Amino acid sequence: MHAASFAELGLRPELLRAVDEAGYTTPTPIQVQAIPVILEGRDVMGGAQTGTGKTAGFALPILQKLAPLANTSPSPARHPVRALILTPTRELAVQVEESFRTYGKHTKLRSTVVYGGVDIKQQLAIVRGGVEILVATPGRLLDHIEHKSVYLGQVEIFVLDEADRMLDMGFIPDIKRIMALLPVTAKRQNLLFSATFSHEIKKLADQLLNAPQLIEVAKRNTAADTVTQTVYKVPAEAKRMLLEHLVRTGALTQVLCFMRTKHGASRLGRQLEKDGFTAESIHGDKSQQARMEALAAFKEGKLQVLVATDVAARGLDIDQLPHVLNYELPHVPEDYIHRVGRTGRAGASGEAISFVAPEEEKYLVEIEKLLKKKVAIVTAAGFDPETGRAMRPDRAARPAHRDGNARAERAPRPAREPVREPRIDTATEARAPQDHAHGDRREERERAYALNPDQPLVSRPADESAGDASSRHPAVHAARHASRKARPVPALLMKRPARESENV
Repeated sequence: MHAASFAELGLRPELLRAVDEAGYTTPTPIQVQAIPVILEGRDVMGGAQTGTGKTAGFALPILQKLAPLANTSPSPARHPVRALILTPTRELAVQVEESFRTYGKHTKLRSTVVYGGVDIKQQLAIVRGGVEILVATPGRLLDHIEHKSVYLGQVEIFVLDEADRMLDMGFIPDIKRIMALLPVTAKRQNLLFSATFSHEIKKLADQLLNAPQLIEVAKRNTAADTVTQTVYKVPAEAKRMLLEHLVRTGALTQVLCFMRTKHGASRLGRQLEKDGFTAESIHGDKSQQARMEALAAFKEGKLQVLVATDVAARGLDIDQLPHVLNYELPHVPEDYIHRVGRTGRAGASGEAISFVAPEEEKYLVEIEKLLKKKVAIVTAAGFDPETGRAMRPDRAARPAHRDGNARAERAPRPAREPVREPRIDTATEARAPQDHAHGDRREERERAYALNPDQPLVSRPADESAGDASSRHPAVHAARHASRKARPVPALLMKRPARESENV
């Protein structure tokens, strides 16, 4: 079936109006196949690549089926929960409810979302007031059930979104507890959507669905064809320097960077901030408010890098996201598909980059087996992965001068011959300059004494001019010491006799 417009799918005028106002004109393949089947009331097991419009694929027919039941009564009893949508993460829950609100804004249907990480008191009043469409995460929905704020006995349509992620996160026991409170399977419509299918998911579908119709619009477990996938082989300790190099050189802009652990995401976000980048991190330990603020800033282009754990791999719908970076490869190959699916959405182009350390190559092998193809290995221009630093540009490739001429390469200077000093006897070298210097200073002092009229001239002893070794004799030394006693004292240091006027 090929539909050129949403009108050909048989949607109500108020829904077509909302879709047109949202800017959508042509339905995607998953929407073309899923919407008519859901409108027929059949169970569906839908699979498609992320970013292909799965949410609208079940939101539009649900709104179509519930629209006749909409009313403006203030009584909560007139607004029971008729459609329940479970999602694995808070971000995905918010995104799905926004889609229901956008497409159903011209109907009288009420919708809301409940998730953990915020005070439940803020949600109780809205849920108790009555809503026809409830989007929830499993844990918070069980909290509302304990508070007796939600009654699920009138649910007509049950949707399990991102079922494979539910399985990975261990939500299946919670889901079974919730399903026990729903009408029996035969009395409700069940929809299961997932980006990837595994044998475990098929077993889950056999338990939850009633003769479902399988809808797949693309090869199973593949990324979008519009996403370019590359790998940088780099040691783990050089990954941060490579990331900074790619961002500084402009090779990467608006990067969604994935880490495996909460601690690693927080640490990388802080390090990037210290290095002068606008960066933030989101993970399960952060409050929902902080996560939503960081995500909003990233969507608006205020952040260069948003570091996230796999909690953000589902439910992040960012228009024209250019780059997804696997700073650390996931241990589960299917998670790579979900990470990569954050870019290249709705037919747009994108780039998925992975930093692979030697100890992570085993995960790359598993990912390539899942993709059934090799991922191209590239290198960063001007970066040395061994040292983890940007390489210095070649000296020969210098920029041109202002006059436009290239700088001429200078010839290497010839090595200088070592200058050999003439060999001098160490004893003579030690004595002669000192004796000569002492003699000059003595003559200079005696000339100064002679020019001083207040200083009587004293003749220089003859033995002082001798600079030979005989001056070291004790007798010569005693005579020289006696001559020093008779040497005149400089006039400025002599004590002048007091004048008579000064004694008065």
